Amino acid sequence: MTKTLRHSLAVCLCAVAGCGGGSKPSGPPPEATGLARLNHIVVIVLENWSFDSLYGEMPGAEGLAAAAGAPLQVDATGAAYPALPQTETHLPQTLPNAPFALDPFIPVNADTSTDLTNNFYEEQRQIHGGRMDQFVLYDAAAKGLTMGYYHTAGLPLATEASTYTLCDHFFHGVFGGSLQNHIFLISAGVAQFAKAPASVKRAVLDDAGVPVADASGKPQDGPLTPDGYLVGTLFPAGGPHPSSTPPEQLVPPQTFPTIGDRLTAKGLDWAWYAEGWNEILAGTNLNDAGTDTATLFQYNHQPFAYFDGYGEGQPGRAHLKDESDFMAAAQNGTLPPVSFVKPDGVDNEHPNYTNVIGGEVHARALIDAVRRGPAWPDTAIVVTYDENGGFWDHVAPPSGDRWGPGTRVPTMVISPLARKNFVDPTPYDASSILALIEHRFGLAPLGTRDAAAADLTAAFDFTQP
Repeated sequence: MTKTLRHSLAVCLCAVAGCGGGSKPSGPPPEATGLARLNHIVVIVLENWSFDSLYGEMPGAEGLAAAAGAPLQVDATGAAYPALPQTETHLPQTLPNAPFALDPFIPVNADTSTDLTNNFYEEQRQIHGGRMDQFVLYDAAAKGLTMGYYHTAGLPLATEASTYTLCDHFFHGVFGGSLQNHIFLISAGVAQFAKAPASVKRAVLDDAGVPVADASGKPQDGPLTPDGYLVGTLFPAGGPHPSSTPPEQLVPPQTFPTIGDRLTAKGLDWAWYAEGWNEILAGTNLNDAGTDTATLFQYNHQPFAYFDGYGEGQPGRAHLKDESDFMAAAQNGTLPPVSFVKPDGVDNEHPNYTNVIGGEVHARALIDAVRRGPAWPDTAIVVTYDENGGFWDHVAPPSGDRWGPGTRVPTMVISPLARKNFVDPTPYDASSILALIEHRFGLAPLGTRDAAAADLTAAFDFTQP
């Protein structure tokens, strides 16, 4: 080949390859692989059930069959109860000291008449160093109800769990109740109210870290730790909050970072969608305490409202939306990269004021809205529970830090890219959801827990078409 011909051929090849003048190659971009195949992550947060109490009969999971040798529940002397003491009016006093099916006494589509205890210090005592044998003892309100479970096969979401991936070693993030667990879910941290007035009670602890009883024998375990961390229910100064709340008892805006802050800084859209949000802002259906009677709106389930930048009139407020906006976005293809969805009290499965079937039917409607929408092929839906709500589970949480993790809760991953008919035994907690979002979108961790957490990728098979 002559020198001239070689030069001419090189010029042609360079033109085709786009190597001159900054031109770009034609054709489609390289196909995404691995986590990059996920362009939408949806997190649906339900309420107050342990893994064993709902998914203890799921085939292939570490459930009630494995709990046959679990320690019996013990009383204050350390002796096993001969039968489960009960306060729930629907339950007999003769049930053996063991897990029992709730279905014959409280149908799965009915509400319990008793709420269970789910306090920060009490849950640690219930776990009892991993023995899981003091749930009845330290649930003064519900006693033996804590050992109840529903048959898994009758649950609407059981079909989703068996079709896709069920995580059977997922633990809620912080010991105790809803508020601290919602805040942890978006920040991997715990809020503080260091300058709270005396009218906001702080826990009084003995040398072993156990709440000291007051004159009436009730443990002194208020919403704050002795050093001012928020581990109980208080409401945000940034609103919304019940109109009856004294202003000095409102939690000042928190300034540590959230996953929303990280996403916004990266230029990525996101939203927290709450059922009843529009109604509560409009002030419709409110009773004298400022609660929405139509939706049972819970102010302490709106974690971003506790943070600086998300109060009324602040820029971050635009990311706090109504659940109806999520349904519209799912159906018309405008889902943001990250969505959190919080059903309200009438639809969140919380014992005492709603029921499991109603909550799961509602959750299925949320899932179906995504599944029938254009974003489904590159979406992962994580359905989880904020905490165990006081219900017993036989699997001890892994060792963690001062805050948790707490008791095991159901969590499933629903996606075309999820493993099918799979039970994922990887140890996870709520910070694993943060880790998934961080790893997918290249975000820095928010704390030590999400930095070290497994990120749910074991629930996916990114090699499938």
